[in-house]
Amino acid sequence: MHIHILGICGTFMGGIAVIAKQAGFRVTGCDANVYPPMSTQLAAQGIELIQGFDVSQTDLKPDVFVIGNVVSRGNPLMEAILNQGLPYISGPQWLAEQVLHDKWVLAVAGTHGKTTTSSMLAWILEYAGLAPGFLIGGIPQNFGLSARLPGEPRQEPGGSSPFFVIEADEYDTAFFDKRSKFVHYRPRTAVLNNLEYDHADIFPDLAAIETQFHHLVRTVPGQGLIVANGREASLDRVLQRGCWTPVEHIGGRAGWQIGTQHADGFDVLLDGQHQGRLQWGLLGEHNQMNALAALAAARHVGVPVDVGIVALSQFQSVKRRMEIKGVQNEVTVYDDFAHHPTAIDTTVAGLRRKVGQARILAVLEPRSNTMKLGTMKDQLPASLREADLTFCYGANLGWDVAAALAPMGEQARTFDQLDTLVQAVVAASRPGDHILVMSNGGFGGIHQKLLDALGNRQPA
Repeated sequence: MHIHILGICGTFMGGIAVIAKQAGFRVTGCDANVYPPMSTQLAAQGIELIQGFDVSQTDLKPDVFVIGNVVSRGNPLMEAILNQGLPYISGPQWLAEQVLHDKWVLAVAGTHGKTTTSSMLAWILEYAGLAPGFLIGGIPQNFGLSARLPGEPRQEPGGSSPFFVIEADEYDTAFFDKRSKFVHYRPRTAVLNNLEYDHADIFPDLAAIETQFHHLVRTVPGQGLIVANGREASLDRVLQRGCWTPVEHIGGRAGWQIGTQHADGFDVLLDGQHQGRLQWGLLGEHNQMNALAALAAARHVGVPVDVGIVALSQFQSVKRRMEIKGVQNEVTVYDDFAHHPTAIDTTVAGLRRKVGQARILAVLEPRSNTMKLGTMKDQLPASLREADLTFCYGANLGWDVAAALAPMGEQARTFDQLDTLVQAVVAASRPGDHILVMSNGGFGGIHQKLLDALGNRQPA
């Protein structure tokens, strides 16, 4: 069976492509913007990519076109599919029907930390020998790919794992299905990591997103489990609308808690009882909360907490999550996916705790739909407060970046030309600095441009 995926280079649709290929489908796809790491992953899987949405792609005559939510009415290929009456389906529905329908689904939802928590959870299950399938909006470095089918459990040679971990996104499904993606997954184990206002392009306010989260809650069976952030009033409101499933809280006054902090990790507590000490190198309290959520979800499918803790001590994080891209002339360049003021804040704060008094040069591209609309522009100065200098790329935005960052004074500079920004960052840098690049896109290959320019700079 042949599927042709529109919008194949998005992290979710690219994951579907990998899974379909593993399942024996012939997979082709197209997209307007192709950049690593997804383009590299697809090429390694032998999946044919077509640049753009030319109508001639209907000549491929696939059994079905799988439509990503980047595709809207007016897209020439989509218009041809509709006019010719060709079969099409959304990515989440295809996944639910072809892969998830007979699986124990563990879904990780939330405004922040979905990718990291999903990766942690998949790795715990893998370490425990359960060989889960997964689809994650990034590339966990423990696996080297963002998606795969369930494998053969160590405990059941010749069998197939019933478990599938999925990053459960609240963004809408497709132009013809405006429900959140996660309503298609019907998880038995659901993690509600946190909930803030985001996706201003499709949600008018936080209450609208809370409604979608309650739609997810409604699908979790009574014999399942919901793991919820105990610090979030928004999630309390969601659960108060009605909940038919046992709930375990993380980070609150009861349930799963962060215990004593250590230089190399922290103690894990459950209902006040010490479960073990997690030793690892990940930064920030947000990652400790992610770990608690992953441990709780893994425990629900039978992984003892002590096994989960040992697994997480070997967790290698996710590409584009505080990933070191290189060091040149004693300046370290990082890549991070942070694209929401809260994520920016926790990312910069985490790096600050790691580097102490060393200088942090934050390089930001406001690229998400919410950021492009300027909905959260007033929160940016506070989210960048722990950076010594901020360089913001303001091209193609409908709001004044310089005005938004004006409260930062000389700590912030804005640019409309990428090469000019690179030159300014390199000129301002000193040996021992840490350059933190934050964007949810390719950012014009800025990481390598910075490293090249730093490498070519003559010592003072």
